[in-house]
Amino acid sequence: MRGKTVKVVQWVVVVGIVLGLVFSLAACAPAESGAADVVGQGYVSGDGSVQTYDAGERKGPVSIAGTDFEGKDIDTADWAGDVVVVNTWYASCAPCRAEAPDLVALANDKDGVRFLGINTEDDAGAAQAFQRTFEIPYPSIEDRTGVVIAGLSGVVPLQAVPSTVVLDQEGYVAARVIGQVEGSTLEALVDEVLAEAA
Repeated sequence: MRGKTVKVVQWVVVVGIVLGLVFSLAACAPAESGAADVVGQGYVSGDGSVQTYDAGERKGPVSIAGTDFEGKDIDTADWAGDVVVVNTWYASCAPCRAEAPDLVALANDKDGVRFLGINTEDDAGAAQAFQRTFEIPYPSIEDRTGVVIAGLSGVVPLQAVPSTVVLDQEGYVAARVIGQVEGSTLEALVDEVLAEAA
């Protein structure tokens, strides 16, 4: 009888460990992130849902400033007149890695569009390794304190990593994707905003 009890206890422990691993891998967001504290409910993996805003309904303008991982000051106010694509990410986030090639392709191919990453988790070494691996051609701001995300939260809440926001030429929020963005979806969103100025 005692042997059966030990086996049951061992089985319960194994099931508990497996479930713990599954839940920890399901969300692409460490709870200790400063950004998660800002959001107040923690980051969770998004479902790729897209929200667009008509020109008269857009919030903003949004200006994002910070220091990239190479030590350069970045301010999207300097990019007025361009469409700006903002993407939150961190190196060990699987959906971030999956969408990176599409972001890179679009950043390299689109005129009149600027890209900016916001990294809420990584130190410079991890972030720069990710940037080299995927040949990221655009800067990313280091935001482990969550200050940049906090500044955006009143205009466009970002409850998941990755999230992608498209700002129009005047800095207003034209679209938001919560979770991994498909390349064709992002290209269509960007083209729509570019066409507004044509």
